[in-house]
Amino acid sequence: MKKIAIINGPNLNLTGRREPEVYGTTTMEEVIDGLRQMFPDVEIGYYQSNVEGELIDRIHQVGFTSDGLIVNLGGYSHTSVALRDALLAVPAPKVEVHISNIFAREDYRHKSLITSACRGMVCGLGLQGYELAIRALLA
Repeated sequence: MKKIAIINGPNLNLTGRREPEVYGTTTMEEVIDGLRQMFPDVEIGYYQSNVEGELIDRIHQVGFTSDGLIVNLGGYSHTSVALRDALLAVPAPKVEVHISNIFAREDYRHKSLITSACRGMVCGLGLQGYELAIRALLA
């Protein structure tokens, strides 16, 4: 059985309630449940934290034992060299996800420090981005 870990960063615990016009009304719990039903032969782990160091620790924990990582590091994507370095330190293939189109938002969101540490990015396709990222890792 393939193991894929989804790691979400700051404020994504509020998905479904935060800025529904941008992020929708579906919660991350609902998304994860749906993904587990859609991919019954994949062990899908999920972790969310608003704390940069905790995200780094989780990447270190699962990045050596998972068949793939899906990371949506929220605002840290644009600022955290430390999270980029953590992703580079582990061998699991990685896909970056952004629910919103970061290139259609504020200028400071147009640059992600995380992208170059990942195999690819799914951006602006809403919560379906997580499904597409799993499909990319399984392909």
